[in-house]
Amino acid sequence: MADAPLPPPGTTTDAFLFGLRTAATSVFAFVIIFTYIGFGAMCHDYGLSVGWAMLSTALQWAGPAQVILVTGLGPGTVLIETAVAVSLSSVRFLPIVVALIPLVKRENARPWHLVVPVHFMAVSVWVEAMRHAPSLPREHRIPFCNGVGLALLTLGTIFTAVGYYMQAVLPALFGAAAMFITPISFLTSTARNARLLLEKAALGLGLAIGPVLAFSQVQFDLLWTGVIGGTLAYGLHRVQRSRSDKV
Repeated sequence: MADAPLPPPGTTTDAFLFGLRTAATSVFAFVIIFTYIGFGAMCHDYGLSVGWAMLSTALQWAGPAQVILVTGLGPGTVLIETAVAVSLSSVRFLPIVVALIPLVKRENARPWHLVVPVHFMAVSVWVEAMRHAPSLPREHRIPFCNGVGLALLTLGTIFTAVGYYMQAVLPALFGAAAMFITPISFLTSTARNARLLLEKAALGLGLAIGPVLAFSQVQFDLLWTGVIGGTLAYGLHRVQRSRSDKV
């Protein structure tokens, strides 16, 4: 892994270039490369065109939702069910966008200034933004996020095509293994960055509740895991705060 990039000297262009360098030296660059090689190979197996696969990455930019979309386009699947499943899988982006906007928004920023960074937003971009943006001047934060997002999105789009054409020489299980890198990397990053009891409890409860609901064949198990685990974690957080206030 290369050394961490140096902070930008002082212009918005420098901040954008700093974002590009941050993405290039981030572990998420390798995660995205392998993930989208697997996604491209899967699109080939499902008979989709390479142009469709690359456009999906550029416009949708969410690996799990893209997998749901591709598998949902198979015969016998109702399109409305696929649309609902893709939407539910992407609800996870709402909290990270809500958390990031106050951090990067300038006082004079107009709504359209936030369209590009919000589109680029993924867990990988969010982690790097939350790690570096607080140390940057506020006017540099949006260009920085755009640099990180553009670099990682470009990598994903390019390696979607690479995986598509490599499909003939890849082992049968490579695509699935490559896609599995994404949740593992996000899990380790989340665990590393967890500081509050709320964050640690939500992570631990999710890991405990998720497999139980999955093996019990509960419908929408991932959704219920988030609802139950998040509610319990928030309850623990409120109890901790009330005890601290009494002390």
